[in-house]
Amino acid sequence: MEILILGGAGQVGMELQALDWGTDLRLHAPARDELDITDEAAVARAFATRSYAAVINAAAYTAVDKAESEVAAAWRLNALAPACLAAATKAAGLPLVHISTDYVFDGTGLGAYAPDAPINPASVYGASKAAGELAVRAGNPRHAILRTAWVVSPHRTNFVKTILRLAAERERLSVVDDQHGCPTSAADLAVALKTVTLRLLADADAPTGTFHCVNEGPTTWCGFARAIVEGSARRGGRFVPVDGIPSSAYPTPAQRPAHSQLSTTSLTATYGITMRPWQEALDDILDRLIGPVAAETTR
Repeated sequence: MEILILGGAGQVGMELQALDWGTDLRLHAPARDELDITDEAAVARAFATRSYAAVINAAAYTAVDKAESEVAAAWRLNALAPACLAAATKAAGLPLVHISTDYVFDGTGLGAYAPDAPINPASVYGASKAAGELAVRAGNPRHAILRTAWVVSPHRTNFVKTILRLAAERERLSVVDDQHGCPTSAADLAVALKTVTLRLLADADAPTGTFHCVNEGPTTWCGFARAIVEGSARRGGRFVPVDGIPSSAYPTPAQRPAHSQLSTTSLTATYGITMRPWQEALDDILDRLIGPVAAETTR
C-alpha cells in the first residue's frame, strides 16, 4: 500500500518520511512541480495513475505576513488544494489527514482552545486555513484535521534555527512576550499523524473530525527564545540575554493571536496520543542541531 504525502519537502513532510512505516507501506511524496494540488484535473490524474491507501496533506502556504498581500496564492494552497484533495479522496474511498493551525482562532480567549471552540481568524493566512478545514469537512467524511502551532525542527527555516543564528550574531535579543502558544516538534507531530493515519487505514469506523496536536505546555515567544538560548549554551553555544517586548514594538502585516494555546485532550481520549512537554522536544531538536549536553563529572 502507498500513502501520498503532500508537502514532503517541508518540516513535517521530512519527519514523516524519516519514520519507519513498516514493510507493507510505502510513501510517495511528489515535489510541487510533479503534482499541482491546486489543479483538480492534475489531482484526478494522479489518483488515476497510482493506487493510494491514504493521503496526508502537510502542504500549506505558511508565509503569514506575505499572505496579507499574496491573498490569492494563500487561498489557492490553503483552501483550494484541500478542496481538490477532499474530492479526490472521497471519490477513491480514502481517508484524508490534513494539518491546520491555531491561527483559525483570534486569540482573545485566555484558556486553551478545544477543537470545537468557535473560530474567528484575524489574518488572511488564518482565514485561508479555516476555509481549507471547511473544504475537507464538506468534501470527505473520512477525514482527520490536526491543528498545530509554532512548528519547529532541525529542518528548513523556523524559530529555533532563527534564534540560534541571531544569538550567534548579536549581543542581546528582543522577542515579543505577549503572544502565548504551544511550541510543537515537527517530529512529534509526524508521529501523531502516522498514528492517526494507521488507525484510519485499519478501521473503517475510526473516529474522524478535528483535533489539536501540540507539545504540552504554553509559553510566549520570548519564553521559547530564552529556552533555546539557554539550551544552546548548555551545549557550548553562545549565551545572550533575551529581552521581552510587547507586540506593539514589533508590528507585522498580519495580526497574530495573543492567546492560542490548544487543548490536546480529545486527541488523547480518541487516539491515545499523549504529547510530551515542549521543553523535552526542544532538547531533542538542539541535540540534533548542536549535539548533546556534555555529561557532568561528579566527585
